[in-house]
Amino acid sequence: MKRVLVGMSGGVDSAAAAYLLQKEGYEVCGVTLRTWDAGDGSESRCCEIDDAQRVAHRLGIRHYALNCVADFSGKVVDPFVRSYLEGQTPNPCIECNRYVKWEKMLYAAKVMEADYVATGHYAHVVRLANGRYTVKKARHAAKDQTYMLYKLSQEQLAATLMPLGDYTKEEVRRIALEAGLPVAQKPDSQEICFVTDGHYADFIEQYAEKRNREIVFDNVNSRLNEDSGRSAGSKEIGDSAGSKEIGDSAGSGAGGLKVPGPGCFVDEEGNYLGTHKGITHYTIGQRKGLGIALGHPIYVKEIRADSNEVVLSDEPALFSREVLCRDVNFLSIPGMDPGQQIPAKAKIRYHHQAADALLEMQADGCVRILFDDPVRAAAPGQSAVFYDADDCVIGGGIIVK
Repeated sequence: MKRVLVGMSGGVDSAAAAYLLQKEGYEVCGVTLRTWDAGDGSESRCCEIDDAQRVAHRLGIRHYALNCVADFSGKVVDPFVRSYLEGQTPNPCIECNRYVKWEKMLYAAKVMEADYVATGHYAHVVRLANGRYTVKKARHAAKDQTYMLYKLSQEQLAATLMPLGDYTKEEVRRIALEAGLPVAQKPDSQEICFVTDGHYADFIEQYAEKRNREIVFDNVNSRLNEDSGRSAGSKEIGDSAGSKEIGDSAGSGAGGLKVPGPGCFVDEEGNYLGTHKGITHYTIGQRKGLGIALGHPIYVKEIRADSNEVVLSDEPALFSREVLCRDVNFLSIPGMDPGQQIPAKAKIRYHHQAADALLEMQADGCVRILFDDPVRAAAPGQSAVFYDADDCVIGGGIIVK
């Protein structure tokens, strides 16, 4: 009997996935990743251990909890905050999938000698004729989650099962209800799991303040240890305890986090229009909550972190046929040659309808997307994901402009 380790978030999707795999004859175990400590004893809404344990008890399977707080903070939250401070709009769930969830699940699976890991994502894992693994859109487009999975590696996909690809949300709830799973009617989480109230700017300010205190504390400790090592006449101990890497690790390799204050709203020519609250309050395409009235609809077109300016424009200026992506990860193909072009459909955010486009590989490793029709408000920091004619993910990357 094949053993599968199911990532159980405490929600209905992963619970139903565990149940369906058990029905298929797999030996199922569950693992919940503890990713976030808010400081008040609360946990991430994405991974609620108590509910996962209740589901495991109902199914009669073993359940484990894995502490991933440090990895999640360093690999997901820190980059999220830094991206916002650079005027970008990141998607932390994509980073979490690749660098925390799958890494930790596969580690646990190896320890437990499990053959596969599984999740409750609405997608299909497929192996193509060329031998490569990719993800294919779920049968019901409204719940498709392939956009969130494009960064997974070939090794990760080869060891992954996703049993919900052919189900609707309503069908999954019905399955969970019929199976007597205690989370059958549990509401879905909507916001980013570590920003509990949806107020990103407030979270960023509080998190930056906390991280800066930690960096100062670590630097003081490093200096004290270094001085102690010198006084003891042991250069190696002092150098080790006070090494640069320790300070860098605590600060994610880039010193303190400076949250910019109020700055200028400007038009596309750089003319002053008003004062904004700080660039972390805005994203590309935003209209509501700007706090400025110009007598006609106005939108955020660009965020200039270097000058602390937010560029406003009318809506037509938000549209463009070209989008440039960096850090491209290919799934269905091993890569592209410089100058090579591939027809595809591409989406520039999670809820964007994939649109016809041409992918063009650049000499620097970036991919330029040439859309047949202009797309609205492509936001730097968000991901663009490319699909082939069979709804399989070709790859994706981070939007530069």
